[in-house]
Amino acid sequence: MAARDDIERMDREIIDLISRRSARYIEELKERAGDPFGADERAALFDMIAKCNSGPLPFDVLRKVYVDILSGAMAAVAPVTVAFLGPEGTFTAIAVREMFGDSITPLPQRTIQDVFQQVEAGAARYGVVPVENSTEGSVTFTLDELVETALVIKAEQYVRVTYSLLSKDKSVSSVKRIYSHPQTLGQCKGWIRGNLPNAEVISVDSTSRAAEIASREEGAAAISSGLAAEIYGLNTLATMIEDSRQNYTRFFLLGKEPERPTGSDKTSIVCAVRDRPGALLALLKPFSDAGINMTKIESRPDKKKIWEYNFFIDFMGHATDAAVGTALERVKGETIFLKILGSYPVGS
Repeated sequence: MAARDDIERMDREIIDLISRRSARYIEELKERAGDPFGADERAALFDMIAKCNSGPLPFDVLRKVYVDILSGAMAAVAPVTVAFLGPEGTFTAIAVREMFGDSITPLPQRTIQDVFQQVEAGAARYGVVPVENSTEGSVTFTLDELVETALVIKAEQYVRVTYSLLSKDKSVSSVKRIYSHPQTLGQCKGWIRGNLPNAEVISVDSTSRAAEIASREEGAAAISSGLAAEIYGLNTLATMIEDSRQNYTRFFLLGKEPERPTGSDKTSIVCAVRDRPGALLALLKPFSDAGINMTKIESRPDKKKIWEYNFFIDFMGHATDAAVGTALERVKGETIFLKILGSYPVGS
């Protein structure tokens, strides 16, 4: 009986502390009549949780608790609408949950371009889009939209990706058609070749769209998330069918307000260089001279000029850091086009 009383006392203390913490955050949001997301504040909070957590619960569990508290406080002040590549059940929807919890108004979209447009038009405060996968590389639709948009990158989120084969049917042998997103099909091509070599493979807008189609067609299957099986009432015929067990997708959170520095930041830019010998070396040298760690460089064809390319570069540091500012000033002298896509906390 004494043990039960002690547990109840702790529960009451926890509830009281959560209520007080939520009320304090709501007050801060009301005073800050701007962007409520606050990636810099979240980064500092999650870093504190990681340092102070002594177990037995893992960091991810405590992080989710705090995400739900912060998200609930945001919703209490004003509804927060988030556009994302939908429908529900996609890995982008999972990334949204990891960033915001369940207290937001989801606005699923059919295409990546639609996500950008909804945020630009003010129909959604934020947008979440996939930008690259650890095995299949960059999502080119996202890169192309980043060149044109006025939105900024506010945060990045990494999601472990594991796929299942879903169908109305009950055996793999009955599957004649496989639906999924092109990136997903690329991530599972080895499994498809080994297990369903004669199946027709059909690309669709998203993994959840694939599950929706499979839920209506006999002899059809979708490669999608386990969450999609629950949403569309499908049988799981096989699990973990991705070719690489180290399969992660990186997502960007998009918004209209830039993020403040946290001390552990990353910056993304896109630029184009003059067509001359040594142009790429001259572009990269300012980063090397400043001791800035570049984490990614990738070229994409310029949609407006034939045989010209844009370079997408990620590097450590915030655009407001002195060393970064100096390097970017030198880079401007080597480019015909330079755009800072955003500075944001390094994702986990």
